[in-house]
Amino acid sequence: MKVIELQNVNKTFHRSGGQKLLRHYLEDILGRTDPERFFALKDVSFSVRDGESVAVIGANGAGKSTLLSLVTGLVPPSTGTVKVAGRAAALLDLGSGFHPDLTGRENIILNASLLGFSRRQAHDLYDSIVEFSELDDFIKEPLRTYSNGMMLRLAFSVAVNLDPEILIIDEVLAVGDQKFQAKCTEKIFEIRNQGKTILCVSHVSPTLRELCDRALWLDHGQLVMDGPIREVIEAYEGRLTRQA
Repeated sequence: MKVIELQNVNKTFHRSGGQKLLRHYLEDILGRTDPERFFALKDVSFSVRDGESVAVIGANGAGKSTLLSLVTGLVPPSTGTVKVAGRAAALLDLGSGFHPDLTGRENIILNASLLGFSRRQAHDLYDSIVEFSELDDFIKEPLRTYSNGMMLRLAFSVAVNLDPEILIIDEVLAVGDQKFQAKCTEKIFEIRNQGKTILCVSHVSPTLRELCDRALWLDHGQLVMDGPIREVIEAYEGRLTRQA
């Protein structure tokens, strides 16, 4: 069964264009100019089946994070369709989905509610999330007092302990100290072995080779290659070597 499917997806953004005179802003408002746009994704189509582990690779600016944002529903496509079936938990930008003025405890309950859990279910999962994060001494403090590392710990713990059907990860495979990183990696592999679907972005090729069966290679917003993980990484790294 397909749990993620993109068909002919384009995503465009307006360029800021730097400083403008007042008359230029008025022309934009009156529709007399066509704002310059660039394509973050160009006619991208692929699907992910239930239980697959898929990596998204490519250089900085290739469109990887934009792709994950579309799959999680954070932004809509400009054209084309994006379909996702199942409860998806996402680890994207630092602190995304969290409110800095709420405590760690309140953010856990809030995130669980956003993923469709009842308040009672969220409370049932609360202890396992706090235990995994190792933040028990700080869990009743406002999130704005947390360090970046503590926020990542909490975000990771929430995502992996809320029993996601689809886990989406953007460059956060390494969280905290070495001991905690090992625990996070073990948890991700446990989720994969449970037959859950994983879609992840990372520049750490050895980790991707172990975790994923398949890879999507993006270049300047276009899908260059879709195939077995080792073949795609070898082709991508081969191009980098030739360009060096």
